[in-house]
Amino acid sequence: MKIVYFDCFSGASGDMILGALIDAGFNQKELSSELKKLGINNYELSSEKVLRSAITGTKFDVSIKESAANDEHHKKRTLKDISKLINESSLSESVKRDSIRIFENLANAEAKVHNTTPEKVHFHEVGAIDSIVDIVGAVIAFDSLKIENIYFSPIRTGTGFVKCQHGQFPIPAPATVEILKGYHVIGTDIHRELTTPTGAAILTTLGVNVKMCPEITLNQIGYGAGSNEIPQIPNLLRVMIGETVTVAEQDEVWMLETNIDDMPGEHFGYLLEKILDAGALDGFLTPVQMKKSRPGTLISVLVDDEYLLKVEKIIFEQSTTFGIRKYKVSRKKLSRKFVDVKTEYGMIKVKIGMLNECIKNITPEHENCRKIADAKELPLRLVYNAAINAAQLIKEKT
Repeated sequence: MKIVYFDCFSGASGDMILGALIDAGFNQKELSSELKKLGINNYELSSEKVLRSAITGTKFDVSIKESAANDEHHKKRTLKDISKLINESSLSESVKRDSIRIFENLANAEAKVHNTTPEKVHFHEVGAIDSIVDIVGAVIAFDSLKIENIYFSPIRTGTGFVKCQHGQFPIPAPATVEILKGYHVIGTDIHRELTTPTGAAILTTLGVNVKMCPEITLNQIGYGAGSNEIPQIPNLLRVMIGETVTVAEQDEVWMLETNIDDMPGEHFGYLLEKILDAGALDGFLTPVQMKKSRPGTLISVLVDDEYLLKVEKIIFEQSTTFGIRKYKVSRKKLSRKFVDVKTEYGMIKVKIGMLNECIKNITPEHENCRKIADAKELPLRLVYNAAINAAQLIKEKT
């Protein structure tokens, strides 16, 4: 699975997001070509390599053509206007959908701040051409790069004030704070707007907030540059693109344990049968040396939440224990599916273990093989091997 991780050590803005993606390899010519589908032509795109604290990044800019600058300055777009602009374009449906979702996120935040409804919000800064380009352009880039999942680090914000359409607003801007509600935010004493509403909206709408970069095979790295140097930190947004490293599926289950030294041996088998019948995932016995050098047996049972109480009740009722230890354990496991394979002895069910959609293990179902072996008076191993051979054909075709 291809993923992107944004390292927001100096915040995030729409132009920094696009700059980082271009720096990582996204083609600006493709961006220009796709954005023309919006039917807006009164702007120009540019990008250049710049230094921020001696680190090279790409500064992306949108400039309004002089002939249209005055018109755009006074234009106020509603969510309906922007949605119509996007929906009537020839962009792909997925790009349209995600772009509108980001603007809806912005509209909800602005509505909350100004005590109105999203439909009545008039976008000023975020409705301007440059922000439309930043938002739709970022979605186009994700689509072009075939990004399946987006992650972003804790987001840093600055302090002080920023000039907005309605006057001086505190940093972070009220809309930014509203958008970031529920996410990991780190405040700084840097007197700049490190994170903008547009940057926050793109990341929170499409991405997942994580403490650190997920485990990936790293293929591409890019840096999107902010407008100015910041003495304290590099004014950059770092992006890391790669493939997820999937070892196996992971979950958590309960481990139940109890030590027994005063129960007849033949009762243990019966106990395990009852536990497994009750829904336990696994159960096993281990010889142990107990206090006063007495030989004993450790009963270990794996069970999920659904059957926990039922299995505990059986252990207390069917054994001589006075108590059970229990704790959560993590499991990594192959994804699995069951298929029926055709053999010379009939249809046999086999369990197939998958890792990254590749078959890694094949196991015939024991009870199924045993019943066939008994019914046909055959050695169990012949039936078992027949199922393995038939299942192997599935593996070779995969």
